[in-house]
Amino acid sequence: MSFKRTIHAIDTHAGEPMRVITGGVPYIPGKTVYEKMVWLQENDDQLRKLMLREPRGYPPLCCNVIVPPCHPDADAGYVIMEQVEYPVMSGGNTISVATVLLEMGMLPMKEPITELVLEAPAGLIRIRAECENGKVKSVTFKNIPAFAAYLDAEIDVPHLGKVTVDVGWGGMFYVIADVRQFPGVELIPEHGAEIVRISAMIRQAAIEQLPVEHPDYPSIGITISQLSGPASGAEADWRNAVTVASGDLDWEKPSTWTGAIDRCPCGTGTCAKMAVLHAKGELPLNQDFRHQGILGNVFTGRLVEETRIGDRKAVIPTINGTSWIYGINTYVLDNDDPFTEGFSVQDIWA
Repeated sequence: MSFKRTIHAIDTHAGEPMRVITGGVPYIPGKTVYEKMVWLQENDDQLRKLMLREPRGYPPLCCNVIVPPCHPDADAGYVIMEQVEYPVMSGGNTISVATVLLEMGMLPMKEPITELVLEAPAGLIRIRAECENGKVKSVTFKNIPAFAAYLDAEIDVPHLGKVTVDVGWGGMFYVIADVRQFPGVELIPEHGAEIVRISAMIRQAAIEQLPVEHPDYPSIGITISQLSGPASGAEADWRNAVTVASGDLDWEKPSTWTGAIDRCPCGTGTCAKMAVLHAKGELPLNQDFRHQGILGNVFTGRLVEETRIGDRKAVIPTINGTSWIYGINTYVLDNDDPFTEGFSVQDIWA
């Protein structure tokens, strides 16, 4: 047998399914992992589409490519791929990559604590993994600086009216709205269809009405939305449902007012939420912030110091969470397969 592509990957989840490619990808040029990400985006976007679209993927799936590190302090590098973009940072994906590297023996595991440094497109991410009997029980990482871009901004959302939102950066720009503005909507799986409809429209309106710019990444705007509300029990402080875009929104086509809910509590979304709360004076440094996802599992965040990004006040967050391996796979592209980039159908795709 011969195939056009043969990709080896470990499938994991922290609620959200996250694939980690461990082999089969040719050398990726670049002097930094960020440059490698840009090269993939411009020269081999087929890989992202092949892994994330059907028949090998589905809308909520994320994917990571393990690459050699470029920074001398890093133990490994990784490029993050999602349905419509290449994020420079992702919390859940970072936890999954660290778990795969250690549990699969790609990096040495030391019990009870393994410390390592990963190179994301956003830079160096320091990891502390709690390990027991060959398993990674939890991962804590120090994220890049997070900050609030807008607080209590009012936007006009077609079909919804005026909506009050915050915008925060935690590795991606999140537009965040309190779900209590939408009577009858709860952050539970049973309300998923309404959550993605509302969230997609809020995201698009925020893109059009709230310009943002990161000093280091001027081309990155608002790409993702978060509905936020009270936790459902004493085990968490807040609950969220993050909606990831699965295609472009067209106001004239209601079928595109959709997306995919992040099944995990969302690491960078938690960092953005913490930055917003800190800017409002509602979350001090060195206090645990337990953030519950739509499935009820929790990531625990903490703001450990204040800093600046350009002329903005910012904070340094940490995130703790757990990911689990559920598959060890080899994916191939048959020489005769006409769907060389996978495919999507608008029953479940925008």
